[in-house]
Amino acid sequence: MLHVNDLTYRIGGRTLFDQATVHIPVGHTTGLVGRNGSGKTTLFRLVFGDLHADGGTLRLRPRASVGGVAQEAPDGDSTLIDWVLAADTERAALSAEAETASDPYRIAEIHTRLADIEAHAAPARAATILSGLGFDEAARQRPLSDFSGGWRMRVALAATLFVRPDLLLLDEPTNHLDLEASLWLESHLARWPGTLIIISHDRNLLNRVVDEIVHLDGAKLTRYSGDYDRFERTRREKLALAAKQRHKQLAQRRHIQDFIDRFRAKATKARQAQSRIKMLERMEPIAAAIGETVTTFDFPKPKPLSPPLVALEDAEVGYGAGPPVLRGLDLRIDMDDRIGLLGANGNGKSTLIKLLAGKLKPQNGKLGKSKKLEIGYFAQHQTDELNPATSAFEHMQHVAPMMTAVKARGHLGAFGFSQAKADTRVADLSGGEKARLLFALMSLGAPQLMLLDEPTNHLDIDTREALVQALNTYDGAVILVSHDPHLLELVCDRLWLVADGTCTPFDGDMADYRRLLLEQRRGEKRDARGPANGNTPKMARRNRAAKRAETASLRATVKAKEKRVEALGKEKETQEHRLADPTLYDGPADAITALQTELTRVTADLEKAEHEWLEAHDALEAAGSPPKL
Repeated sequence: MLHVNDLTYRIGGRTLFDQATVHIPVGHTTGLVGRNGSGKTTLFRLVFGDLHADGGTLRLRPRASVGGVAQEAPDGDSTLIDWVLAADTERAALSAEAETASDPYRIAEIHTRLADIEAHAAPARAATILSGLGFDEAARQRPLSDFSGGWRMRVALAATLFVRPDLLLLDEPTNHLDLEASLWLESHLARWPGTLIIISHDRNLLNRVVDEIVHLDGAKLTRYSGDYDRFERTRREKLALAAKQRHKQLAQRRHIQDFIDRFRAKATKARQAQSRIKMLERMEPIAAAIGETVTTFDFPKPKPLSPPLVALEDAEVGYGAGPPVLRGLDLRIDMDDRIGLLGANGNGKSTLIKLLAGKLKPQNGKLGKSKKLEIGYFAQHQTDELNPATSAFEHMQHVAPMMTAVKARGHLGAFGFSQAKADTRVADLSGGEKARLLFALMSLGAPQLMLLDEPTNHLDIDTREALVQALNTYDGAVILVSHDPHLLELVCDRLWLVADGTCTPFDGDMADYRRLLLEQRRGEKRDARGPANGNTPKMARRNRAAKRAETASLRATVKAKEKRVEALGKEKETQEHRLADPTLYDGPADAITALQTELTRVTADLEKAEHEWLEAHDALEAAGSPPKL
């Protein structure tokens, strides 16, 4: 389908492709991955013909149609369904011609072709795609101009999927979608009948949809069979093998060089020395595997507060004097919570986040917060509020004028900003770097509660993994809204469902939620909050809140015991490492005896701590609250 041969392309003195070659066969679904800024989107523009290569060729299958989502959102007075139907220009032209054609032979040709392209099923197919992307029947009959830019980008995606080009190029298709639409798109693309190349940082999407990965690295394109997880394993093994071969070659070179140095001046060995010099010259050095720089996150450690951090009791929230968006909120947040918010866009997830952040006040009911609570709030739209002419360091100085320059740069460094990058204008930062700046600004006050609304839209896969690690080691509470199931699965141990004008705990994991959505699409009815127990929904919510309150001290005990086990484990490892040092045994025997005694003590303390942790763990399970892993 697509042949890229010896492609070379430079921009601004930087080489994005240097004689890169890859072949995408017909019918293959391919994930295109690489670091932000490596040139993935540029490759798509080269395929579309928007850019021209400096060298090499890009060759498509003859008469193959190529489709992708336009960068600008569509607009106009057409209804959504009409706009999507009009995207299939062949069908639209044939349908129009069928109304006016008078030649019987031409009429027959038109109807034959319309049957071949299944024109009769087009309205139903367009409606199915729009429905999957979040548009109900009423929305499909409204004009494009009624919708925001993000929703109109969904319509553009729907039109591209409807046309079904021979080669479909998708660049981060889930960025404008909520979790529900992302899960639908994932299942739709998994059944894609043509050739697909997709740029995505959504690990789940790549694992479920593609059958091969093309990696753009070092201005080269390398193709790997299998999904993203297999690609990662294969590449790690490849890098490890290269490092092993290089180490072996360096040892050989040293051995040869030693021979040359020793015998070069000796007449009897001169010929052998010259032979080895030529051998050394012919030995092609294996380049060191230069690891990609992975950005790290290091959220500051918050001061612990007594539970709960936030408690809502029969609260209602909305905008102005209008009706409440959410009612009957009986929720509680503690320091060790990791909560993911589920629910389609428009159900009120962002409204709940704004209520917790203090940007909205409850219209009715109670909202209690710890007096010393610091809250960090991340919203993706905040990147538009950054001053493009100001550097990251200057933003820090504006937000915290009393902070010293050393501390400000140190805080930025914890989020991957070198001194040079910290002095770069925001206008020259990538989307991922702007997102990291927002993380740095958000966490300045060492918040006990972080509210994250779509934090990963501009982060590549490696940076997302770094964020996962940082959130899992962060000592405060996290409330997370994301269309990335992988992020939710690895970070959150509780899920809340925002639906039907309220928010309640969801009794299940992401796999259960995926099944629920599939059942709903099949028209099956199911109570999203689990089986009925005879209580009213309000009483059930209050019972769950009471149970959380009862087990708060037990959960705190489990966490403290777990930290004690970790600390003793590290101490034991240190002692064992010192005892394994051969130089220790050259010193006095008393030092060895002291270390062995200390190791015995630490081992005993560790066994005791593990026993206490297991007891606390069992007590928490008996109380009805599963421990957090």
